[in-house]
Amino acid sequence: MLIVTGASGKLGRMIVDALLHHVPAERIGVSVRAPEKVADLAKRGVRVRRGDYSEPDSLRHAWEDAERILLVSSNAAATGGDPLKQHETAIAIAKEVGVQRLFYTSQVSSSPDSQFPPGRDHAATEKMLASAGIAWTALRHGFYADSILAMNAKGFESGVLTGPEDGKVAWTAHEDLAAVDALLLAGREFIDGPTPPLTGNEALDLTDLAHLAGEASGRTIERCFVSEDTMVENAQRAGAPAGAIAVMVGYYRAALAGEFATLDPTLQKLLGRQPTAVRDVFESIFS
Repeated sequence: MLIVTGASGKLGRMIVDALLHHVPAERIGVSVRAPEKVADLAKRGVRVRRGDYSEPDSLRHAWEDAERILLVSSNAAATGGDPLKQHETAIAIAKEVGVQRLFYTSQVSSSPDSQFPPGRDHAATEKMLASAGIAWTALRHGFYADSILAMNAKGFESGVLTGPEDGKVAWTAHEDLAAVDALLLAGREFIDGPTPPLTGNEALDLTDLAHLAGEASGRTIERCFVSEDTMVENAQRAGAPAGAIAVMVGYYRAALAGEFATLDPTLQKLLGRQPTAVRDVFESIFS
């Protein structure tokens, strides 16, 4: 059985939908904290069981008869939790139940020296996988294109994208990544260990995004540079938690250092088509 965790989230659900094009529903299981959110999958024949990275017994049940498991990375840090502890538990239980291969949603910034806090967590998790004694694949995703809107919603509304000096980012669509993740999980393609960067075909900074957003929206959208200190002060005044501010600061530092800029043809090769362009993402946002 092929197990997808986090199937009630955007990426996990897209992976399941893509996986259904490759294997019968009865070969797919999902592991979610709230099974009621994916009741429609159960109606389609997918096995739905409750599984929580913080509760080993729930994983043992949810992952029964698992051949391969795709671990969607934990977002526990967003609420003050410890994603690495959760990943450690998940890897240990996967080994215990005899899984043949683990897939993990990593990121292109994965490095113990990354300026981006999630990048350091991904690197630590990849190290756990490498020493676990299980076959594994780290899916090094490009930076999610949806994050453009999440990170700049107020800027798009006001017409001014504000932030410190940044660098190019290889923005990549969830749909494209989910399609490739499903191919690998289904065994239609094979990569052992860390994948090459799974990225779109264009790297854009905030100035580029302002230009494209302006074209798509028919409005003037400007790029305004501020210091890192000013950005932090503004975020603190808005009530942003310290963890979120650390990620924000880390993003700009990592982007400036080129951690997100690498372009690689692997995603396009596996998709068999051009990856989704940021222009198309903006067209859907502003249409």
